[in-house]
Amino acid sequence: MSSTAADVVRLLTVRGETLAVAESLTGGMVASAITAVPGASKAFRGSVTAYATELKREILGVDGNLLAARGAVDPQVAAQMAAGARKILGADWGIATTGVAGPDAQDGQPVGTVFVAVDGPLGTLEGSACGGKVEALRLNGDRAEIRMKSVRSVLALLLGELAGEQTGNERAQDTERNGGF
Repeated sequence: MSSTAADVVRLLTVRGETLAVAESLTGGMVASAITAVPGASKAFRGSVTAYATELKREILGVDGNLLAARGAVDPQVAAQMAAGARKILGADWGIATTGVAGPDAQDGQPVGTVFVAVDGPLGTLEGSACGGKVEALRLNGDRAEIRMKSVRSVLALLLGELAGEQTGNERAQDTERNGGF
C-alpha cells in the first residue's frame, strides 16, 4: 500500500467525497493501489480499464474525432477519460492514465509518454481546483517502471488537488480526527 494512496483515501473520507478511476496503460494498477488501503470502500466508487481505444469512446465518452485525429495518447483524451469515469461512476473526483509503456511507440508517441489527469468538482473558494487538470510526463525505464511511475504520478496529482482545496481550518480538523497525521 502506498502512502500517497492512503493519504488520498483519508482525505476523500474526511471530506465525504468519492473517487472513480479510468485507466489505460496502467491496466488496473491505480484501482489496485487505492483498494489496498483499508477503508477505501468509503471513498472508492470503481474503475474502468479502457485499454482498447474504442472503449475510451464507447464507455468513457471520449470524443471520437479527437481519438481519430490524435490517438489515445493525448492530454485531452486523459482529461476526457477522467471526466467520463467521474460521470459514469457517479463520483466527486475522477482520475485517468493514458500513455505508452512500451515496448513499442504508439500513435506516434515514444515509449514513456504518459498523460495523467484529474477531474473534480468546481471549486467554490478562490484558488481551489476548478474542474480538470492534466500533467504530461516523459518517463524512463522499462514497461513495469513506466506503469508504476504513472500510478504514483496520478495519485500525487490527485493528492495535490485535494490538499490544495482544503482550507486551514479543514486541515486542522482533519489532523485532529486522524491523530495528528
